[in-house]
Amino acid sequence: MVNAFGFTDYGGPETQEFLDRPPLEPGPGRLAIAVRAAGVNPIDWKIRRGLFGRERQLPAVLGQEASGVVLRVGPGVTGFAPGDEVFGTAASGGFSEQTLLRAELSALKPGTVGFDQAATLPVSAATADDAVRELGLGAGRTLLILGIAGGVGTIAAQLARTRGLVVLGTASDANRAYVDALSAVQVPYGEGVTERIAAAAPDGVDGVLDLVGGDALRAVAGVITDRTVLVSTVDPVTVAELGGSFVTRATTSGTLAALAALVGSGELDPHVTHRFPLTGAAEALALVESGHARGKVVIEVA
Repeated sequence: MVNAFGFTDYGGPETQEFLDRPPLEPGPGRLAIAVRAAGVNPIDWKIRRGLFGRERQLPAVLGQEASGVVLRVGPGVTGFAPGDEVFGTAASGGFSEQTLLRAELSALKPGTVGFDQAATLPVSAATADDAVRELGLGAGRTLLILGIAGGVGTIAAQLARTRGLVVLGTASDANRAYVDALSAVQVPYGEGVTERIAAAAPDGVDGVLDLVGGDALRAVAGVITDRTVLVSTVDPVTVAELGGSFVTRATTSGTLAALAALVGSGELDPHVTHRFPLTGAAEALALVESGHARGKVVIEVA
């Protein structure tokens, strides 16, 4: 049997527990891997709470992204073989000793990239990459990122800087040094945020990437007049009300390979700030659910 961490009903942390499940056989388009690391994301607790529907077969294993070693490949899968070190989007939950990856959203892990780093790329880094590309801002323009200190914001800030953008980001004062390390300008959130944005960017803001949603997004929407350069990764309802758009996902295995190459060359740092063993999966998810996680949280599987 395989040890995994998931949930038995929709709701809060009280629905979470460790699960025993048989090893999974890969069907068409799937890779069975021995998991080495899994990224922890806000989508994990949102799925558990039923915010994306309640149609999953329960109990369900948590975790949307993982890295590891290929055990078996499913019918029709090419480019991967047993023994390969890989990372990708989990098809059956990444918080587990073994899982299945979607082959079309997986890539070979470069030897210069750690399993922990690779496990941050399929969701957080890929989302950031999609959003920055969709905004399409050219060099010298100014981008405001709401919630810059989290996993997606950390990557988005770096990708934006490689495009020659000036980057501002809302974050608490406790994260000022962290934001500085991303070569971005920290803007404290809360009352008066638009005035602080104006002071930090006297020539104006050319685009907004929202990673928070709700009232925080409404509070800053007025800093741009062209809402085609307002993109959210978390709140499709509010961003549509404001005239912006929800991020269009366009990730491929090629995208993931390109992001891994940037990590391997040192041009991109996922900033893994917290590592937990599989036995600490509940604590890892609680940290992300608190909204106070800086950078990326990863579960490492022995």
